[in-house]
Amino acid sequence: MSRNKEKQPTVPAAVTDTVRQRIIGLLAGRSLSSQEISAEAGISEREVEAHLEHIRRSAHGFGVKLRVTAAECRKCGFIFHKRERLSRPGKCPVCRGQSISQPHFTLELNR
Repeated sequence: MSRNKEKQPTVPAAVTDTVRQRIIGLLAGRSLSSQEISAEAGISEREVEAHLEHIRRSAHGFGVKLRVTAAECRKCGFIFHKRERLSRPGKCPVCRGQSISQPHFTLELNR
């Protein structure tokens, strides 16, 4: 006896956005910290920072620019304007305080 079972047609998986596409969608017109992006995208903050770095390098291809609002020391008010890294600094170089606000990110159209 042969068992010939009819195979059910496979249903393709639903197309979902990649993590970077979700982050780009979150940042369109909104300013969010890496912690807020992490919560909404469902990934760790370290992963967010890696994705943001890639988005910053490749954003010109999408006709947008990743705008970074610099972190600020809550104790003395020092603003980290020249900082290239996207992560939050550990401590303030002026007062050595460790209470530092997170940088915020947004995507803006290139003009």
